[in-house]
Amino acid sequence: MKYLIVLACFLLLLVLGFLYAVMAMPGRSFSQDLPALDEDAKMVSRNLKTHVSHLAGEIGERNFSKPDRLDAGAAYIDATLQSMGYPVKTQRYGEEDPVFKNLAVRIPGSGRGDEIVVVGAHYDTVPGSPGADDNASGIAALIEIARSLRNMSLSRTVCLVAFTNEEEPFSHSDLMGSVVYARHARDNNEAVVGMLSLESLGYYSEEPGSQKYPPPFSWFYPDKASFIAFVGNLRSRNLVRRSIASFRKHGQFPSEGIAPPDSLFEDARRSDHAAFWAQGYPALMVTDTAPFRNPHYHKPSDTPDQVNFDHLTRVVVGLSKVVEELANTP
Repeated sequence: MKYLIVLACFLLLLVLGFLYAVMAMPGRSFSQDLPALDEDAKMVSRNLKTHVSHLAGEIGERNFSKPDRLDAGAAYIDATLQSMGYPVKTQRYGEEDPVFKNLAVRIPGSGRGDEIVVVGAHYDTVPGSPGADDNASGIAALIEIARSLRNMSLSRTVCLVAFTNEEEPFSHSDLMGSVVYARHARDNNEAVVGMLSLESLGYYSEEPGSQKYPPPFSWFYPDKASFIAFVGNLRSRNLVRRSIASFRKHGQFPSEGIAPPDSLFEDARRSDHAAFWAQGYPALMVTDTAPFRNPHYHKPSDTPDQVNFDHLTRVVVGLSKVVEELANTP
């Protein structure tokens, strides 16, 4: 009996240690009443609404089955970034029509320019959905982060990338845009020190029970869909902790973080960051958790009117500071 008690205590300590490694995050999630947006943030909010409305409203569904719309989405991203003064590099791939395109902006670092922080989001949608939250919201955030970094001195190089083909049937295949990009980075020995995938950032609810989780995480996290999540794997734990610590220092919005072994948590592999994990790079996904809260996920009803632009703005303002810190701190 004594042996069984000792064994049970040992196993309990192992479980607690594992949960600590997976879930313990620095800083405290913002828990006060959300402040009103200042004038700068209001401008960001208007810009975000313009981007999402154009991509998910005027263009709509964007994928391989509607190549003209997919190209229209790419053209909008390209033109918007170029209007800020950024040269945009197009990474074309695929041997048949249509030829797919990733769009990249590279902001050279002045101190440790060989070290690279990648921030990416996918601009394609599943068939049948205009993809306002998934993932016009991520692309809109990418564009506004690019705007915030204009004329800023950065130590590390920052690459801002709009990926295509994140959705099925290309997800995790050789034609997934982030797979192509990450393999190219590895083949060229690029020192990617961290990658942030912006994946579905705009849906929130204050209703109890509006947030779901794969078991057993519902025991530990809020049941209201009123926070942004930083999701990595155990190998990327340091990046997750640094990123959420920066967000909690600068942002004014609730946040949660997790960094489990990706082999035990398949849902953690849902977006473009997983392509960087496959190449040995630290990476994470910033997300509203999409199917675990958004009833419009992958549906025709994923429209711009379902996006909470004030909350999205607070997330983007915080993320801009995260990227700045990742680019400038050791």
